[in-house]
Amino acid sequence: MMRHLALLSLLGAAVAVSGCENIREQFDMSKSAPDEFRVVSRAPLTLPPNFALRPPDPGAARPQEGTARDQARRTVFRIEEGSGPSVAEVMPDDGRSESERTLLVRAGVPESEPNIRQIVNAETRSINEASDSLINDLVFWRKDEPPGVVVDAGAESRRLREAQALGEAVTGAGAPTIERREKGLLEGIF
Repeated sequence: MMRHLALLSLLGAAVAVSGCENIREQFDMSKSAPDEFRVVSRAPLTLPPNFALRPPDPGAARPQEGTARDQARRTVFRIEEGSGPSVAEVMPDDGRSESERTLLVRAGVPESEPNIRQIVNAETRSINEASDSLINDLVFWRKDEPPGVVVDAGAESRRLREAQALGEAVTGAGAPTIERREKGLLEGIF
């Protein structure tokens, strides 16, 4: 009897402990997925095409970049290796100084579209009209009911007073009626 009781208590303790997360981890019974933030991809190892090529010295200037001043000059003034047409050929004298015309030519003003603002506005307008109709269809999906007959307040008041004076029902002939249209099958849901 004692042996059965010990076996049952041992079995109960095993069942109770198997639900604990810490016990599962200690006995390596739980699954552990890799941390996706620690996984890094590495470039494949390749050999350079020239085996005599030596790696650059740390901190040495790179020959293809030049100095910072040369980089800035090439970026700002769009200096190319070849020489193009002169400033006088591209932009005739229009009262500006030679330096102003040179700056405008190097900035690309002669090749620019003169009415770009109108083109951009027209394209934006066409895109907005197309999306606007879809938005209106989604927001205002219910169609407005057609307007009913407008009741003249003065005439209706006279009619009611005459009907009361004669002792007739006010809902008799000439009384305005409200005619409601039939609702659709799913109309009351939304």
